[in-house]
Amino acid sequence: MSNSGTAPRLTDRSQAGPGLQAPSPLRELFAPLDQLLVCGGDARLARDPATGRNGYGCSPAPTPAIPSFSSCTATTISQRGYDAAESARTALMASAILHGLIDCFDARIEAMREELRALLGLGGSGTEVVFAASGTDAQLQALALSRALLGDDLVTVVVGADQTGSGTVHTARGVHFGDRSTNDCRVPKGAAIDGLGPVRSVALRLRGESGRLRSPAAIDAEVLETVESLVARGARVMLQVMDCSKLGLQAPSDGCADEIATRWPGRVQIVVDACQMRLGHRRIARSLGRGDMVLITGSKFYAGPPFSGALLLPPRLAAAIETAGPLAPGLAAYATRSDWPAHWRSLRGQFAAAPNFGQWLRWEAALEEIRAYDAVPDKFRRVALRLLGDGIARRIKASPALRLLPPQPRPAEADEFAAPTIFAFTCEPDGVPLSLARCRAISAALQNDADAPCLIGQPVGWGGHADDQFAALRICISARHVVDAWAAFPGDAYQAIAPILDDVAAVIARIAALLTQPERNTSAQDLHAV
Repeated sequence: MSNSGTAPRLTDRSQAGPGLQAPSPLRELFAPLDQLLVCGGDARLARDPATGRNGYGCSPAPTPAIPSFSSCTATTISQRGYDAAESARTALMASAILHGLIDCFDARIEAMREELRALLGLGGSGTEVVFAASGTDAQLQALALSRALLGDDLVTVVVGADQTGSGTVHTARGVHFGDRSTNDCRVPKGAAIDGLGPVRSVALRLRGESGRLRSPAAIDAEVLETVESLVARGARVMLQVMDCSKLGLQAPSDGCADEIATRWPGRVQIVVDACQMRLGHRRIARSLGRGDMVLITGSKFYAGPPFSGALLLPPRLAAAIETAGPLAPGLAAYATRSDWPAHWRSLRGQFAAAPNFGQWLRWEAALEEIRAYDAVPDKFRRVALRLLGDGIARRIKASPALRLLPPQPRPAEADEFAAPTIFAFTCEPDGVPLSLARCRAISAALQNDADAPCLIGQPVGWGGHADDQFAALRICISARHVVDAWAAFPGDAYQAIAPILDDVAAVIARIAALLTQPERNTSAQDLHAV
């Protein structure tokens, strides 16, 4: 399945400049919900005509019979989320007929900001929420705001650049990460975004040249030395730190980030990549209290539909942004007026007023998933996550051809996420990890299995010139597993997780079977699918 198409857009925004309202008639809301859910994004949301799924294997309609352990990448919408999106659409239709679409849409987005703050334990904190189509789009927002606050002599430093989203190499430099933007504007991939790029960027890796993971102390030392050197030369720095990488790793340490924030206030802006959302409320509040911007999504751990991103801003930064000058004009290709808080009137005036229905509905579904997880008793959540994690790790270790990568301990503020929820493993039928290409083919074969399809996290590569010599596959726990377990057996976590672990065992058995069919693993058809 190819993901090279363009996600559909109900309203063409390519001719709508900043401050202009593109045509967005109420009749667009009458389109099929499946179509609305994949609008308002980039080519990553495009569906294959033959399967109806995007490049991640996800459908815009619920597929409850397909086991899903892919929340580190993307997850198909649940029935719960789908129903929430439909209800939200119906409510907006009714209010818009009476009071006007733009005003009603803006009011709903403002209400969603407050709902998200409350669900994250940030109610009354003064934290501002900026919505985005994806975590990648939110990175562009963070860069634009950092540049507005710190000035044009800005350098970005990305920690864990080898284990973050593929678009980060572009967003960190202020250049277009695709050939079609969120607002359906044709853009030249790799070219500077007007007023934002090019920005000098420094990529710091978690693995060394040999491919081996570097020690936390070595990473801390490099981060501190890099920032210190840049500041000494007069640069301002946007430091993107990794809360949870593709393989579940954190870098740099909290102590290192604390030291940087203390030593160079006003010279360094820390942006926390928490897009995996495998962290508790205390940890989010800790970062915001330090003055960090925080990138989040509703589409990773919480298993909302792909893509739904947001940027959290602490009160001090929010107050400064209100009085900052105009943002980069090129950002108008990636955001609309309602993405920004209503009281930021001057900043909002730089963007088109036309609603992004797809982004809104994906967040409606994601909020419902967060609410459902929040409603599960804390004790059950902790027990279920621990039991699931122990069970997944045991099953991977029990397969002779698979090797579980050791997870990194998480900080105490991670709450229930102190235990790992991403389980990465290499496939080693001959004692050597398979390449990225072969792991992609295995993932595609599982996804496209005609009899029993399933979804796992996309493989992560390392080693060699293109980080493709070796790779790991990933099986992940999501909030949906916990919510569904609680709904099935609220009084017995052991019994509740048994069916989930049965699905894990079946996935592992099928991977083991595929390893005995090397011609299938590297087939042109499967490689094209990813």
